[in-house]
Amino acid sequence: MLARKFAKELVALSYAEQERLIARALKEEVDLYDLLEAEGLSLDDLTYSDSRTRTWSGGAPVDLRSFEKVGKGIPVVSFFTGCGGMDLGLEALGFENVAAFEHNEIFCRTLRKNRPQWNVFGPPFHDGDVSKVEDVIATLEPLIQKPFEGLFVGGPPCQPFSIAANQRFAKWGDNFKRVGFDHAKNGNLLFDFVALIKEFRPAAFLIENVPGLRDIDGGEQLSVAIKQLEDAGYEVAEPSVFEAADYGVPQYRQRMFVVGSRTGGKFVIPEAQEHVGCGSVLDVLPGHNVPNHETRKHKAGSLQRYMVLGYGQRDQLGRVDRLDPTRPSKTVIAGGTNGGGRSHLHHEIPRTLSVRECARLQTFPDDYVFVGPTARQFTQVGNAVPPVLAATVGTALVKAFF
Repeated sequence: MLARKFAKELVALSYAEQERLIARALKEEVDLYDLLEAEGLSLDDLTYSDSRTRTWSGGAPVDLRSFEKVGKGIPVVSFFTGCGGMDLGLEALGFENVAAFEHNEIFCRTLRKNRPQWNVFGPPFHDGDVSKVEDVIATLEPLIQKPFEGLFVGGPPCQPFSIAANQRFAKWGDNFKRVGFDHAKNGNLLFDFVALIKEFRPAAFLIENVPGLRDIDGGEQLSVAIKQLEDAGYEVAEPSVFEAADYGVPQYRQRMFVVGSRTGGKFVIPEAQEHVGCGSVLDVLPGHNVPNHETRKHKAGSLQRYMVLGYGQRDQLGRVDRLDPTRPSKTVIAGGTNGGGRSHLHHEIPRTLSVRECARLQTFPDDYVFVGPTARQFTQVGNAVPPVLAATVGTALVKAFF
């Protein structure tokens, strides 16, 4: 359900009155939200000094429901499923989800809540750990045949490979190094996935990750994985980096895909489209019945800094950016392992985005629910492949290999 476009259209609050309220909260050390409530207002009634001076006048982003059902029941097994972004995109094409393996229990809860009919292998009923290759094989053997006439998809956890994640650490710290494959656990999961492909011999596979995976050790490790797949009889396409904004996603987000097949065919990168501004999905606020739309209560001092930012500008102290409605959003981030990352600032309301608004930038439907603490909801959304991008890649994959 969509709600009003902006609160200020219903409740009149001048910018000068807003300044006075915030100054009073700071001077008297009272709760700004109590002052707003006394006036019949909320955080969403606040504005920037230049609000509504720039608007998105173009079209809507690509709708997940608009994709042709080219999958036609092709079976797919998903590994490192996360909250299901890749799987949603393939589902929109008509693929049949046979099994999904995910090691994080909260992510599994999200999957089961939204798709109770899927076979989700993960806590608390299954380990879901792809590194335990023999256990995964034993779980899959009753469900699929060898060779498997379907698709294997997986994105080994990308945090160790992510440039954005490393930029939050000091350059002299151990965490700054893009260690990737030296990471004791996650660095080896790519090869565990390769081992499963070699075991079940799917007709095609898709490996997804951040572009940084391609550059680790000068590309040597990825080359080793590709060589193993080629030795197993697969034709592997050149790793391709996709910019999500080129395919109808209202967000700048780069993902790398490695695809291959044992049945022949040539994978063709889809033609890029015009970019869609993030205002296309953020102009209309989520309604009260839309899940995951709890907004953060900012301190009055933070709001005072935010509300003077121009479109696209950064608050250096809080390290958050105000979005520009005429451009795709900056990349939605997942945050570190100990907490969700801060989201960007709404382009017209001086506050950070809610989980739901971030999910819109990722092209998740409004009825897709993320469970767990708010920080973990942000992690799920920020780690996901945008379903629209997944459907775009999946369409090209079907045309090439099925």
